[in-house]
Amino acid sequence: MSALPREALRRGWCPSTLRPMETGDGWLVRLHPPGAKLTPAQLRRIAALAAAHGNGLIEISARANLQIRGVTPESHPKLVERLLVEHLVDEHAGDGPQRVTLVSPLAGRDPTSLIDAAALAEQIEQRARVLPGLPAKLCIVVDDGGAQALGGFAGDLRLIGLDGGRVALCLGDRLWHGPIPVIDTTIAVETILRGFAALRAAAPDRIRRLRDLSPEALANLSSLPDANAPTSRMPPRRAGLFALDGDRFAALIGLPFGRCDAAELDRLGATVETSAADIRLSPWRGLAFRDLDRTEAGSLLALADDLGLITGDDDPRLSVQACAGSPACSRAEAPTMADAAKLAEAAADLLAQGATLHVSGCVKACAHPVAADLTLVGRGGLYDVVMGGTTRDNPVATLDLSALLTRLQPGEDIHARLTAARSTGSQG
Repeated sequence: MSALPREALRRGWCPSTLRPMETGDGWLVRLHPPGAKLTPAQLRRIAALAAAHGNGLIEISARANLQIRGVTPESHPKLVERLLVEHLVDEHAGDGPQRVTLVSPLAGRDPTSLIDAAALAEQIEQRARVLPGLPAKLCIVVDDGGAQALGGFAGDLRLIGLDGGRVALCLGDRLWHGPIPVIDTTIAVETILRGFAALRAAAPDRIRRLRDLSPEALANLSSLPDANAPTSRMPPRRAGLFALDGDRFAALIGLPFGRCDAAELDRLGATVETSAADIRLSPWRGLAFRDLDRTEAGSLLALADDLGLITGDDDPRLSVQACAGSPACSRAEAPTMADAAKLAEAAADLLAQGATLHVSGCVKACAHPVAADLTLVGRGGLYDVVMGGTTRDNPVATLDLSALLTRLQPGEDIHARLTAARSTGSQG
């Protein structure tokens, strides 16, 4: 296998195993494990391959994708060969999405769920994989309706489980339909996707995601009846110990800003390698080690805590989204990963109240494409400050890190604005 041609590495593509993305610290290789799950032994092998063929840094994205950083043109063929031979990835050719669904890391085992979101997601994956014309970044959020609510994630389609084994569907995060029986949902989704692909084929430069469609075009994608949005649920717990069905447990471990090194990942896998652990990737940028007994789960969480990983839902780092930043990303204009840790500490009281912080190295917003209470956008080593918006909204100021840390303190203006926004439910 030869290195990929340079034109196959242009920005804008959704990276995968066979088609990496060029970054500031080498190539970024994104993995899609078969069935979106891993065994402890497989996790350890991926850690070993990341150390041998990359720079040893591993990330989990907000789409629950696993990424190896620092791969070179010389090491990439060897990495791909081992991943394929050892069945660590499930990837198809073409420009379409490698995986379209986003589910809770506890899906299929959560006793609070109203539908089996894992089973429904796999049915949708099988249908979507053979549909031509879908964009690489298409996302279908499959929410089981239980305690692990996925309302914080944007989606082209959103499915939420309801009482009685029914499902509500939302198109473009704007138009709700249903409810329909869960058994009819896969066909309904396929119909919507086929219609969307046809519209996109007619105007590929203008229509990239469902949100690009007009309300009329969205409505015409489905003959299902209109519906009101389901009742809002409490925010989910994103880390810690969770009870599963069958008297088993899960340990959800967050990676600070979605990143760890291969040695840390190897130690986690080694701790539960003799267990029956079933590992899922979490959209809260972490790992869910499922099907453990309470002692195994407790030991794993203790180790993760010692390693500096996230083991409690009150950890302020869970409410901060940060991209790789400079120098890891050639587009970034600020060292976001290093700065995010300092910002999380400075804003800990605000984050504990539910505020959200996005630290982006540029306007691309790879880590968090939707609005946050406070969005910081790298610009020439400084940060544009956006209140209650996205990276593309107008900033209220441009500050260096020192000024930001000062103005996030109680009594300072940014702290006051965020506090007021949290209390009124609006952004100023």
